Amino acid sequence: MNHESYSDFYLAEILRQTRVIALVGASPNPERPSNRVMAFLLRKGYRVIPVNPGQAGKEIHGQKVYARLADIPEPIDMIDVFRAAHALPALVGEVLALEPLPKAIWGQLTVHDDVAAAQAEAAGIKVVMDRCPAIEHPRLIG
Repeated sequence: MNHESYSDFYLAEILRQTRVIALVGASPNPERPSNRVMAFLLRKGYRVIPVNPGQAGKEIHGQKVYARLADIPEPIDMIDVFRAAHALPALVGEVLALEPLPKAIWGQLTVHDDVAAAQAEAAGIKVVMDRCPAIEHPRLIG
């Protein structure tokens, strides 16, 4: 898939089919983009599970923080990635070990790695990179 451009249908379908989001790189700091995006997604009715090893066991926006994706005790529909692009290959490795697999991996702005995306897509996971659901949701869904 070409990850330079996505159809509106592709992005909207992911956002509409998603119910549970694991937000990797969640921050308790209200000034951080991950914190603001998490708050937005919660307001839109998504269940958002924050993932941050340094905050594990604490809460962000009233949601328990987990250290790793594998620690989350329920199925995840989408992984929203607030990590540096160079961390994406290792993260995709973690994702591929989940049972069941999520339906999508969404890399935030500047998060792009074509090799990692190809690995996820080979396993049947949809991939979005260098986009923000808090920008795309109002544009596509309202």
